[in-house]
Parts: sequence; C-alpha cells; structure tokens
Amino acid sequence: MSSEDGWWDDNLNERSWWQSLLRAIICSGPVPRHVAFVMDGNRRYARMKHLGSVVKGHERGFNQLAKILNWCRDFNIEEVTIYAFSIENFKRSDEEVDGLMSLAEEKFQKLLDEKEELNEKKICFRFYGNVALLSEKLQKLVRDIEDATRDFKNGRVNVCMPYTSRDEIARAFELVRKAHEKGLIEKEEIDERVIEACLDSGDGTKPDMLVRTSGEKRLSDFMLWQCASSHVYFDDVLWPEFDYYNLCKAILSYQYYRSTITNVNNELEKGSALNSDKNEKFYEWVAEVKRSREI
Repeated sequence: MSSEDGWWDDNLNERSWWQSLLRAIICSGPVPRHVAFVMDGNRRYARMKHLGSVVKGHERGFNQLAKILNWCRDFNIEEVTIYAFSIENFKRSDEEVDGLMSLAEEKFQKLLDEKEELNEKKICFRFYGNVALLSEKLQKLVRDIEDATRDFKNGRVNVCMPYTSRDEIARAFELVRKAHEKGLIEKEEIDERVIEACLDSGDGTKPDMLVRTSGEKRLSDFMLWQCASSHVYFDDVLWPEFDYYNLCKAILSYQYYRSTITNVNNELEKGSALNSDKNEKFYEWVAEVKRSREI
C-alpha cells in the first residue's frame, strides 16, 4: 500500500543503489532505538508551494510521516515519537484547527480500517497528551487504536496530541498527589522514578535522538523531561521535504556524538533512587488510571 493512501509503505525493497549503500554503512554502527520528531514546517511548505491552504501542507506532512515511519523500521529503529499537535496550537485559526482535527480523524480511522496491515505489522500505537481536550470522536479513535495495538511488540509509535511537556508534567504530579491521597505511596517514596512512571511516556523508553525540522532551534515544550540527555539534531529542511537522505544524516550525527551521549547518560544514572521500584500496587494503579484515561 502506498504511503499516499495510508500509514504503510511496503516498497522498502525498492531502494536505490545509494540508499542501500547508505543503509548498509549506517547499520554497521549503533542506530538509535528511539527517535522523536518535531515535525515543523508544514505551514511554510504550503505557502511556499502555493497550496492555497495550510491544511494542505499538513496533509503533505502526514504523507511524508508515513514514509519516515517505514524508513525508521527499515533502520531497525524500535520506537518513534511524533509531535503531532501542541496544546498551544488550539490558539491558531479555527480553519486550521478544524482542518487538523478532521485530518486526524481521517487518518486515525484509516489506521483502524487497515486491520490486515495493522495485524501484520504489529506496531503498538500510544497517545501522549491531554486527550480530554479532543472531540469525543477523536477520543474514541484514540482508545480504539490503543486497545487494538496494546499487545503488539514489533515496534512502537507514540503520537503526542494535544501535548506540551508542561501539561504532561503537571498531570504527572497530580497523579502522584492522588496516589498519596489514596495511601498508595508515602512521601518518602516519591522520587524521580515515581514521577517518570506517572508521565504519559512512563511505560516507554527515553528518546536517544530528537530531530526538529524547518531550521527552528528550539524544543517548543516537547518531551523536556524525557530528552534531558538525548542527542538533538536540527535540520533546515521543511518537514514535508524531510527525505531518506535527511534521516541518514540525522542518524550519522547521532553516531558521531554517541560516546558523549553515553557518558552523560551514565552520569545521570548515578545515584538514581531505586526504592520506588518496590511499590507494585502504586505502579499497577498508575497503569490502570492511564488505561482508563481518568487524568
């Protein structure tokens, strides 16, 4: 199926000779297990290409995302996180917000409709963010996608929508407060790992690399906690034009700086508190709250 039609592109075996060569060279070295993308530049792309509507730029951005997800699988990248919609984006024009929500409904429904491909690929989809801010229809699609893919183990895609890191951290602290109120955790047990477990990403891994397109050199309130020691790669290209070569450059940059990243991670791990791992009831409760999306 073409990526123009949905989420999957099975033409991975049709690489050009230079793509096959680059892949072989890159895969001979360390490849990031988890890559996060700030997909910036869709609106500028729409204006630059005179598409008539910024929503058309977002549509092109999704088409490129479908290709990139499959390229990541080709490089054995196990987990991908995408910044699909910031809570701050609700401040944009009604036309753009409504267009983006309609696009999300269409693509999420398409994902569920592609049951055969979904069951074949066995990619787990998770949604990070304040989902309660979405329409009831979108909330149901989110629940249905998560339920349908919860047990899949061949990779993971995390969709951040609607999301900001500040909102995520605030909700995590509220979850800790409720747990303490219920007697599930004592004040002395509250540490970094407890808070991490309460983040939307609590059952995932931290990104090894964060990629932002469009030339903007800022994080835009995206995964600030999780990316504390990630390699951050900025590319001037607009998201709809981020191609195979750009992904290769990003991975090569990660490989070049990997030893520094590893040293930073080792330092951060020193002295990390371990006592929070003992409270099984707390972690079971957190997992159940997240499944039911009560917070």
